[in-house]
Amino acid sequence: MWTRRLMWIVWPAFLAAGVMEMLVFAAFDPHDMLWLGKGIELSRTAIYTLAFFAFWAVFVAAGYLTVLLSISAAEVNAQPSM
Repeated sequence: MWTRRLMWIVWPAFLAAGVMEMLVFAAFDPHDMLWLGKGIELSRTAIYTLAFFAFWAVFVAAGYLTVLLSISAAEVNAQPSM
């Protein structure tokens, strides 16, 4: 069951991260961005990749919390069958 829930979280988060990546970098050039007051000394591709994984992690965390909060009390308190 957790495998199915994992796919409920990871796949939509992947799609949302892709959309977010397009929206952010349609408006901002990676080489014009600053980090702690200094320019980022990475290639554009590296910045795109790091940003994608950061966006994906945020969306996965949000999806995980949503699924976690949707679990019923009966399922949480159920004894594991052996």
